[in-house]
Amino acid sequence: MARPPQIVAMGGGGFLMEPDNPLLDRFVLSTAAVPKPKICFLGTATGDYQGFIDSFYACFNPQPCIPTHLSLFKPPTRDLRDFVLEQDAIYVGGGNTRAMLALWREWGLDAILRDAWLAGIVMAGLSAGSICWFKQGLSDSVVAGELHPIKCLGFLRGSHCPHYDGEPYRQPTYRHLIKEGKLESGYAADDGAALHFVGEELVGVVSSREAAKAYSVRCVGSEVEETALPAKWLGA
Repeated sequence: MARPPQIVAMGGGGFLMEPDNPLLDRFVLSTAAVPKPKICFLGTATGDYQGFIDSFYACFNPQPCIPTHLSLFKPPTRDLRDFVLEQDAIYVGGGNTRAMLALWREWGLDAILRDAWLAGIVMAGLSAGSICWFKQGLSDSVVAGELHPIKCLGFLRGSHCPHYDGEPYRQPTYRHLIKEGKLESGYAADDGAALHFVGEELVGVVSSREAAKAYSVRCVGSEVEETALPAKWLGA
């Protein structure tokens, strides 16, 4: 049976931010809907920093899955397409979104990931690995120390802002840019909250922290309307 396209976009959390709280990581595995999913980590946004790769294996080796990683600095194979399409889930780490997307486009990985998503391989990630799936994102990778719009892969419509409660300027900047028409309406997610899409439809919000939330943020007339979305705490 064909699997539907899925994306799990985390505002923050997972093994890179919550190494002692595996709830979001286990949720990603559950969406793959196979007994022992193959899950591949992409650490491009931090230049494939070895410490984060090690943390990925430390988190997923004990889980019922087959973890691996893909480095564009040390490619495991010439055929990246076959390597990616053999996976059940792709997990993208945080870091510099702009640099990550530039490298993906240079290697043709952006097109490969779209084909993988359409084939039912789960796309997941936090921060840069959350922004990247949308048409636009709010990112600090355009100018160091500042938040600006960035064009992303466009698998999902609209815009996205991670770390909504984790960085003080995220919420007012996101709202302002939407009001000014510099970002399309979209979704924001707190650290510890994840948006789960099937196809292009948001089907739910899950969280690894009881208070973590996600929001629909959109322009209505001349005002910005922010609506908290019901979230299921995975620790319940």
